[in-house]
Order: sequence, then C-alpha cells, then structure tokens
Amino acid sequence: MTLKLAALSSGLPELIVSGNRILRSDTMRPLLLSGINRSGLEYTYPTDAGWLSAARFTLEEVREIIVNWGANVLRVPFNQKWALTGANGHSAEEYLASLDQVITWAAEVGAYTVLDLQWLDTETIYGHVKQQGREMENHVPPLPNADSIKLWRTLAARYRNEPAVLFDLLNEPHHPIADDPYPLLLMGADGKVSETEQGYVTAGDWVRWAEYLIREIRAIRPEGIILVGGVDWGFDLRDVRLQAPNIVYSAHIYSNRKPTDWSRAIERNAEAPVFIGEWGGGDQDLKFGQTLARQMRRLGLGWCAWSWADYPQLIKPPGAPQFAPTLFGELVRDELKSSV
Repeated sequence: MTLKLAALSSGLPELIVSGNRILRSDTMRPLLLSGINRSGLEYTYPTDAGWLSAARFTLEEVREIIVNWGANVLRVPFNQKWALTGANGHSAEEYLASLDQVITWAAEVGAYTVLDLQWLDTETIYGHVKQQGREMENHVPPLPNADSIKLWRTLAARYRNEPAVLFDLLNEPHHPIADDPYPLLLMGADGKVSETEQGYVTAGDWVRWAEYLIREIRAIRPEGIILVGGVDWGFDLRDVRLQAPNIVYSAHIYSNRKPTDWSRAIERNAEAPVFIGEWGGGDQDLKFGQTLARQMRRLGLGWCAWSWADYPQLIKPPGAPQFAPTLFGELVRDELKSSV
C-alpha cells in the first residue's frame, strides 16, 4: 500500500542534508532534530484493541513529548516481522496503520518521526546481556536478514510521499554476544545473503548491508533522510562511510562509554550530520548526561533520548496523566526546551 501524497505529514517539509547539517527544504535553513524514543511497538503483542492500545501509546503522551517537553522528532522502534506478517490475528496492515497513526499524531503538532528497525521478531534471542543487575534476553540483531530487504521496500513504498518520516536502517549493529547461537548474515557484492560463523561484525560488513538497503529504498523513495548507525552497538562511526545523498549517521552513547572514547561516535560531525539516536540514564548517571548534553550542544548534534517507556525511563510510573520526569528526564526536558 502506498499512501496518498503527504497524507500523514501535515505540511512538514522534506528534510535534506547539506554538508554536516540537516536543512528544511522549504527555507533551506538548518533544523536541529531533538527528541525522545518512544519504545513499545517492537515487543508488545496486540490485544483485541490493537497495537497502540496494548503498548499504551497515546495521543496524550505524544502531545506531552512534543508540545510540553519541546521535542521536534519522535524515534519509534518497530518490529520487522509484524510489519510484514502481523501477529495474534492482527494483520501487517493493522500494524503499519498503527505506525501511520503515530506519524500523524506527531506531524500534527510539528514533529518528524524516525522509524527505527529495532527487532526482527520477538522469538529470536541473540544471546543475553546484563541489565539492572540480571541477565536479559537480547532481541537486537547483530545485522539485518533477508526479510529486511522486503521490509524496507515495503516502507519505502508506503511512505514514498511522506516528508515527516525518516528511516533508521538497523538499531545497533554489533558483534555476536558469546551465547548468541545464530550465524551472522552477510550481504555479498552480488546482493545475496549468506551465513558465516565469524564472531565479529566489521564496519565493512555493516556498510555492505547499508549500501544495499539504501539502494533498494532509493529506487522507490528517492527523497527522505536515512539514518545509518555505527557498529559496536551503534557507537562506533569511524569507518561507517557511505556515498549517498541525505544520509545522517546515528550513534548511541550511554554511561558505559568513557568520554575519552566519544570521538568514535561524534568525530564525523565535521563532514556529515551525526545524530545521537540514543542516550539516557538513571539518577546515578546525571553527571554523564550533563557532560554529554554540553558536548552535543557545543557541536550542534541532534539527538533522541532513551526512553519514554523503557529502562532507563525519563518519566516516573505510572506516566499519564502526570508525566512526571525522573531526574534524568528533567535534564532531557530542559535540553529540549532550550533548543526550541
């Protein structure tokens, strides 16, 4: 399904890349994208009322994020399998319609939406990671799979004429975790996907995937910004280089990364736009957050803080209707308001 011309975008202009800046195509003035990640649609199975209801994803909170906190971009992690085949008796079209609804809500109050390929499915466990002091299942894949090609073709067709929609090709390319039982899937020069038992992901491995997916998208949707993350869980952009228009490089920075290493994520900003697609923390991470916020402000980096709905959360339970920020949430909100 291809949507009618700009049916969702509420008049928001196309964004383009010029040098190391993102520009509005109508005024050719720079636009600094700053916002929040709203996770949930990548893992929440639909109820009878659908995906948005199950994930408690509402217009009220979208307006809170954009109107009251001052965000102009919303990053929405999603699930590849559900976008292609649906789940629990709900069709792929219903899932995509849920994404449409979020895009519409955001655009109506002046914000862009980044669609972030976060999970390929809910069933596959790519090893385990330590979080909150315990071992957690990891559903973030090291690399895309063959179905990712169909996925991005599908989304390119659906949002061909929607300036408010940006694409994030894959959340966090990374080396396989020690207990990840699955072979890596590499993209060949001939466009064929093959399995390998190698235990690492190089920038070249990821770039070949990104180049192929970008070509597939551009053949259908010539315009629109595409975000390309770094390797090492989205952190390292040093050797992730693509020759294509309207590419924004996206890095993820958390408190486990030393400031002396941040150059791996942000040094490319002198030549191309760098967007911090994820950063966040708990009360104990305020010093980290303040230091990174100053650095992003100094360099003019756009960003989306993690997360409105997941650990480490930016708001205290139960969320609505108070939407009371955590200490880290207060930092994020203040940064958003200062960038308006």
